[in-house]
Amino acid sequence: MKRSASANWQGSLKEGRGTVSTPSGVLADTPYSFTTRFESTPGTNPEELVAAAHAGCFAMAFSASLGRAGFTPEKVSTQATLDFEQVDGAWTITHIHLSMKARVPGIDKARFSEIAEDAKKNCPISRALTAKITLDAALE
Repeated sequence: MKRSASANWQGSLKEGRGTVSTPSGVLADTPYSFTTRFESTPGTNPEELVAAAHAGCFAMAFSASLGRAGFTPEKVSTQATLDFEQVDGAWTITHIHLSMKARVPGIDKARFSEIAEDAKKNCPISRALTAKITLDAALE
């Protein structure tokens, strides 16, 4: 299975503008810019999209882990908060904190915590953050 997204950027870093799109159409030429990324202008940015992907992925992974253990959640709510800061002069995602609340009938706290830790470790986005990254670059 392959998933993709695309981005287009025009102009310099600070004055330029870009868009991101996905084949599903959920993001269709969605604008982003320096000010949406580093200032408080409304709009999206790459780090926000990583956080959204991680929150969604974790919620699904947790539900799947619960199912394998014989539990069905009534509700799973997850927030991912990402720290984006300068490290040795380069912007870096240094930490992602997942905060999850769930309503799971019949589970005790110890089993709940064990399953949550497993989901955190094995969620595909958690695993992707350590993935090998390859690049093809072509000059037009």
